[in-house]
Amino acid sequence: MIWKLAVKKTNGGQETNATVKRHLRRSTAAVAFDRRLFCLTAAVVSLTAHLSAQAVDSLAIRFSGMTAITGYEQGMTDSLLGLLPGSTRDRIGNVTLVMGRGAPKRLVYCNLDETGYVVGNITDDGYITLRRVGGGARLSPLFDQQIEGHRVTVFGRRGAVPGVVGVHSTHLTRGRPARDEPPFTVDNAYVDVGASSRDQVLGLGIAMLTPVSLTKRPHRYGDRGGLLAAPNAGRRAACAALVSAALSRPRVSGTVVVAFAVQSLYADSAGVKTVVNLQGPFTDTRMVTVPSQFGETTVETVALKDVSALVADVVRWMGGLQ
Repeated sequence: MIWKLAVKKTNGGQETNATVKRHLRRSTAAVAFDRRLFCLTAAVVSLTAHLSAQAVDSLAIRFSGMTAITGYEQGMTDSLLGLLPGSTRDRIGNVTLVMGRGAPKRLVYCNLDETGYVVGNITDDGYITLRRVGGGARLSPLFDQQIEGHRVTVFGRRGAVPGVVGVHSTHLTRGRPARDEPPFTVDNAYVDVGASSRDQVLGLGIAMLTPVSLTKRPHRYGDRGGLLAAPNAGRRAACAALVSAALSRPRVSGTVVVAFAVQSLYADSAGVKTVVNLQGPFTDTRMVTVPSQFGETTVETVALKDVSALVADVVRWMGGLQ
């Protein structure tokens, strides 16, 4: 390119075309740098959003593998205390975290507990019978059928003990019930933990009222693993979203108490009522939930995109934008 003589008036007089070229080079470099910076910023924002989605997905899967039978939620609340710096556990077992200060004072919570079982008796030949905990009359009369012939975990004082719930001999019954045979209930459940006597069961750290649950194995399926199936997946996913929202350090309007409530399926929602009595009154209360399919079955299913959407929604709510 042939440069014609260019002049630029300045306070000091004139600049030659060489000076103009230097300005052009600097201006072009600045534009290129700004463009690269914009692209890098966009990439960081996209990566952060992707990592946040991955984090809440992992947390939902982790929580879905935990057990928190009504009245026996301590193992899960121990994990929450470790996850949420500054959180505390009250006298009934709720975990709470106070964010922000001043008015208004609001409460957002999820319910941790689940319907499960405890040891009702130990037979002389080493079998365990069960009693159901939580749920009450709202449960389907066929609820207990989901444990028949399945793997369970007995949470003894010496650690988790694997077991199975026995079934009738298919050779004797020919694989089908008699016409007048009542459906399977918890009273028909006999748990085998590999013991041949009562003393052997006691030696495993299992006693009366020891909690028992289905063995949890969360299962991802569907397009790109976007669906999560597990017992109580809806409750667990909602609590995972609430943890993720709290850990994102949102800008809070006033004071927000984040609570993970226990005993919601027993004693008339005793957990959240205790939070209100100890830390209220609140101008607004919100329970977080995630839509689910096949509720109260072993394959209760949530869409992980709904969990991520709930995180963003809760963050907006904490900021007073809803």
